[in-house]
Amino acid sequence: MTDSPVALITGGGSGIGAAVARQLLDAGHRVAVTGRGEQRLRAFAAELGDPEGLLKIVGNTAEYTDVQAAVDSTLKAFGRLDTVVANAGFATHDTIADGDPAGWAEMVLTNVLGPALLIRASVDALKETRGRIVLIGSVAGFVNTPGNLYGATKWAVTGLAENTRRQVTDFGIGVTLVAPGRVETPFWDANGSLPPGHLLTAGQIADSVVWAIRQPAGVDVNTIVVRPLGQPN
Repeated sequence: MTDSPVALITGGGSGIGAAVARQLLDAGHRVAVTGRGEQRLRAFAAELGDPEGLLKIVGNTAEYTDVQAAVDSTLKAFGRLDTVVANAGFATHDTIADGDPAGWAEMVLTNVLGPALLIRASVDALKETRGRIVLIGSVAGFVNTPGNLYGATKWAVTGLAENTRRQVTDFGIGVTLVAPGRVETPFWDANGSLPPGHLLTAGQIADSVVWAIRQPAGVDVNTIVVRPLGQPN
């Protein structure tokens, strides 16, 4: 167990992050999950039976001191770090022309600055293990949507993934962008309802994340776009 791989997942208490954590734990990894809400993290751990290999860390992914502390806590608890998954993010579900700007700054900081801070905080540890950075983007980061500032944040994540890869590949670190289409997760709670049509599950997106993480040494899968059948855009 002490030599098993270690992953740190932001926003790991629900949705895609929780699904990735569950699959990695089942595969024998040790996992640290972060989130702003201690109650949600405790509920997730309790759902899994409070496994020994799960570390819960409360913090804000858009605050560098919190992100660095999460990396330090993971290293202290588990002794290594093989994978980071920048999963934390949310949408205000409004548009630039008629939305409420009060929520935009937090969304931009969480969705764009958060992944960059995680990369900065973890890169030295990942050099040691020749590990992997996984960024959870979105189809919205490849397809323009009218007035969608959330989509613009995910275009930024698309660019961040490739910009990061071009630097850290020389360190032996892999970078994978996983860009989901419509997924049934708490992401839609603020919208009041799920979008129409078939939706993927968080577990199905986790399948792609874990597949990328478990590639053989020397293989770097860079971009995975996953849509449900029936989503045209």
